Amino acid sequence: MKLAILSRNSKLYSTRRLVEAAREQGHTVRVLDPLRCYMRITSEGFGMHYKGMTIGEYDAVIPRVGASITRYGSAVLRQFELMGSYTPNPSDAVLIARDKLRCHQVLAAEGIGLPVTVFGDNPDDTQDLLAMLGPPPHVIKLNEGTQGAGVMLTEKPSASRSVIEALRGLYANFLVQEFVAEAKGADLRCFVVGDRVVAAMRRQAPSGDFRSNLHRGGSAKGIKPSAMEQEVAIRAAQVVGLGIAGVDLIRSERGPLVLEVNASPGLEGIEAASRVDVAGSIIQHIASRFPPRRTRRTARVALRH
Repeated sequence: MKLAILSRNSKLYSTRRLVEAAREQGHTVRVLDPLRCYMRITSEGFGMHYKGMTIGEYDAVIPRVGASITRYGSAVLRQFELMGSYTPNPSDAVLIARDKLRCHQVLAAEGIGLPVTVFGDNPDDTQDLLAMLGPPPHVIKLNEGTQGAGVMLTEKPSASRSVIEALRGLYANFLVQEFVAEAKGADLRCFVVGDRVVAAMRRQAPSGDFRSNLHRGGSAKGIKPSAMEQEVAIRAAQVVGLGIAGVDLIRSERGPLVLEVNASPGLEGIEAASRVDVAGSIIQHIASRFPPRRTRRTARVALRH
């Protein structure tokens, strides 16, 4: 299999592990900076260059596109799709996952459990918007924030209104959600590959914080999710359209609730906590779509028989 990984930095842990796993399994792999890919689009066909050279055909492409370059990165990924490359995470699915509001709408439409969420634009409606949600505490999230950045907890109605007014003054897009107290500052990251959860970890927020992200000082421990939690995580990834996803859940009194579906989940934390070769599972899943290449050695063996 000839594989491309779209990543701005080949030295990042996740990118490096995918390269190592692909080579260990005998595949050809190259890391491409999506911002150095540029495209030719015509009704006769699609082409792409990279640093002055034509990009050849790739069997598969793994997108590791950061949130700051979502628009351009997804356009590059779509160009690969139009040129015939397979990707476990199609460009349209990446765009859905990156837009928290759209992702929540898509998941809710399929009956997947979520924290109660409200969204509005006009300042005159703030009071009624919060009434639709219910009493505080409230969790306010930037629509395209990552790794816990842009997530705030407000404990009084006046605080919620003040934060909402400030964000509107910055022309920011945001959601407001219920705070699920029984989760006790913990969530589950289920790493979905294809139709199974290959690894999972329980993340706990540090003292004095409610965000469990490892980038915010949270701790992690490998766990085995319940059958229901695995089912919800797999279904959430499939509804969004992702073959590889990090699905974040919280345990509530009404069952597992999906917080987020991540289209470019990091590997470092989950591999360390679970001690599972997640990168290897990703490569195996992608390679299973392609028949083994016929080498000279396998051809000679076939002729003898």
